[in-house]
Amino acid sequence: MSRVMQKTIFRTTLLTIVVLGLLPAAPAAAQAQDVVTIGTGSGAPNQVVDVPVSIRDVSGTPLGMDQPPGSKIQSYSLKVDYSPASAVQSVTFTRAGITQSLTPTFESSPSGPGTVSLLDTFQESTNPIPFTLNGAAPGNQVANLHFTLSAAAIPATAITLTLDPALTQLTDQAGSGATKESTTAGNLALVPGVINITAPVPAMSTWMLILLAVSLVFIALKMRF
Repeated sequence: MSRVMQKTIFRTTLLTIVVLGLLPAAPAAAQAQDVVTIGTGSGAPNQVVDVPVSIRDVSGTPLGMDQPPGSKIQSYSLKVDYSPASAVQSVTFTRAGITQSLTPTFESSPSGPGTVSLLDTFQESTNPIPFTLNGAAPGNQVANLHFTLSAAAIPATAITLTLDPALTQLTDQAGSGATKESTTAGNLALVPGVINITAPVPAMSTWMLILLAVSLVFIALKMRF
């Protein structure tokens, strides 16, 4: 091979390397994520508002219906922070939807100012959680937030409902670290919710009710004759 040909091959190779180096890197494949979603609700001061909490089981994550026994979503820790706390008189966090009829081996619902949690664990062999794999968002309801709004709740404002990323996790029944799903691990997504505070409907006075009743009777008699 002549020196001219060698130089040509070298230059062509070098040019190819430079061009390839300038091309944008191919984006990394997105990691599959299961999803925990808080729903929305609305209500006036002193009223009760129920807000669903759901889990969507997505294929390809460490836990799920597409995984072998022992690697199903059988335990969850859900910590919800709500603000402003002054707009809430009381709140309870209970099982609902696909977990309502199940019997947990462990259950706890601690709460504090502006926060409430629900921790449940179910035995896979006797109480499997019947998730729908790759179901439509937001997935299957697993819990319910039962809020009683306070008199201090301001109409036309909102109560934000967010999931604590450090303490909201999904695990198997044994809580195995190898398959635990969290935002830190990148295999769990969290969707916040909201309660829209509406204006209260004015209550009718006794005299207004009497006047309405008399008016209805008068209209009925007039139509009859």
